[in-house]
Amino acid sequence: MQKANKIYDSIQQQHDKLGIQFNSTENPYPSDDIQQKLLQPRKLSSYFIVLIESGSINYTLDLQNISLTEGQLLFAIPNQIFTPPHKADNLTYYKVIFDENTLALLPQQFSFLVNPLNTQKVSLDEAARQRVQKVFEILNQLLQTDKTQSDTEIILAYLNSLLAELNSAYFKNKEPANILNPNLSKFIEFKFAVETHLTEQPSIHTIAEKLALTTNSLYRIVKEYSGVSPKNFFTSRLMIEAQRKLHYSNLSVKELAYELGFNDADYFSKFFKKCTGKSVTEFLEGTQDLSGK
Repeated sequence: MQKANKIYDSIQQQHDKLGIQFNSTENPYPSDDIQQKLLQPRKLSSYFIVLIESGSINYTLDLQNISLTEGQLLFAIPNQIFTPPHKADNLTYYKVIFDENTLALLPQQFSFLVNPLNTQKVSLDEAARQRVQKVFEILNQLLQTDKTQSDTEIILAYLNSLLAELNSAYFKNKEPANILNPNLSKFIEFKFAVETHLTEQPSIHTIAEKLALTTNSLYRIVKEYSGVSPKNFFTSRLMIEAQRKLHYSNLSVKELAYELGFNDADYFSKFFKKCTGKSVTEFLEGTQDLSGK
């Protein structure tokens, strides 16, 4: 699996500094020999969303087979085990891949990416499908045709629109699905609890109690699906929220610290640098460079 991950990562074409990639029928994956090497299970490091325009295909996520047909959409989240599908005849599709850092640059959160209903296939009504397909077409143009000229803020705006459409469709059309793996279910509940109580900064013991788990059980489950401890997972998500607010708001460091649940702005600044490797000032300078401001 590690070898497949390395091969996959080596062929990803990133758009400048954004951790985002687009594939479609017009811009497919690499040659058959490389594709064959990639047909091995691997742990995802990014989100991906695929819309089937016509035809059908089967995906495998966390050992669950998911069939997609015309007008259906699938999303996958980091740390899921993904087995790439073989090429399908007469298939047309759009697919976008983006990482946590790209998600942190968007101005809002999207609850469906936590997958609280435990289902990752989304069926769109005709009106929503047309809108989503149009957004995919524009992202395709921005990320493939106009690679050297595309404005980062425009790309992020269309990605934000896409996720807003899917967030609405996810909660409108889906009912909770059965989870065969109780540990996976608890991990998703943990992620949802982190999102819900992020700025309250509850202790890991408190979160474990909410999930009816011991702290040891919570540690084992979160470590299994994320590769990090519950504390590190929470800290990482908190720092993503800090970066989002720094990028999109005019809050002072003191105001931001209090909004994120820190009582001491100096401590927050030191904590931010320890976690991200950059001071608040250095981060802001970096986002200005990224946006061309």
